[in-house]
Amino acid sequence: MIDFPLIDPVAVQIGPLAIRWYGLMYLISFVLAYVVLSARAKKGQLRLDKNQLADLITWAAFGVLAGGRLGYILFYDLGYYLSNPLKILSVWEGGMSFHGGLIGVIAAVYLFSRKKGVPFMELGDSAALVAPIGLGFGRIGNFINGELFGRVTDAPWGMIFPGQTLPRHPSQLYESFLEGLVLFGILWVLDRRRPATGVLSGMFLAGYGTFRFIVEFFREPDTHIGYMLGIFTRGQLLSLPLVLAGVALIVVAAKKGRAVR
Repeated sequence: MIDFPLIDPVAVQIGPLAIRWYGLMYLISFVLAYVVLSARAKKGQLRLDKNQLADLITWAAFGVLAGGRLGYILFYDLGYYLSNPLKILSVWEGGMSFHGGLIGVIAAVYLFSRKKGVPFMELGDSAALVAPIGLGFGRIGNFINGELFGRVTDAPWGMIFPGQTLPRHPSQLYESFLEGLVLFGILWVLDRRRPATGVLSGMFLAGYGTFRFIVEFFREPDTHIGYMLGIFTRGQLLSLPLVLAGVALIVVAAKKGRAVR
C-alpha cells in the first residue's frame, strides 16, 4: 500500500482569495493547448491568426466549463442540485462531466466556425488534438482533491484516500495516463501523417471512449447511481456511443480521402 500524498487542494491563499490546484490544472491545460495549436497554425494545419486562436481557446474554455458543469448536474446528480441550486456555481468543489464538457466544446466550436467562416471539422480536429491535455491535467486535479477514486484493491499501489478506510485504486492517475498522455501521443503521431479531415476527431472519440470504458472497471461508481444493467457504470454507458461515433467518423473521413492542407 502507498500512502496518499496529502496535498492541500488550495495552491495559493491570498486573503479571502483561494486559488485551487483543480482550477490551476484547467489554466495549465488552456495555456498548453494554445501553444500546441499555435504550432499547428504555423504549419498551415489550422487557418487562424493569433487573435482568432486566442478567441477559439476562450470559446472552447467556456464550452468545457459550462457544458462540463451542466453535464454533471444532468447526468449524475440532478436531484441534489435541484434541492441545492446555489451549489450549481460551486465548481471549485469539483463536479464536472467529460461528456457534458464534450457537448459544450462541440457547440462552442461549431458556433465559432460559423462566426469565423472556418470549416467545422478543421477546428474539430485541432480541438481533438489538444483535448487529452485537459483530460490528463484534469484527472491530476481530481487526484489532488482525493475525489473520484477507484474501487477497493489489494494491489501494492492501492491508496487510502481521505475519508476512506480501505486501500483503493488511484484510478484518477490511470485516467490521466490513458486518456491524457497515451491518447495525446496517439493523436500526435497520427497528426504527423496528415490524415483526412475528421480522422483525428474520430480517433479521439473512439480512443477516449475505449480508455474510459476500461478504467471504469477500476473506478468506484457514484454511490447514488451504482451499477446500471447490473454490471456497467454510468460512465461506461455514456462512453460506448463515443466509440461507435468515433469509428463511424473515421470510416466516413477515410472514404473522402486525404485532406488538402
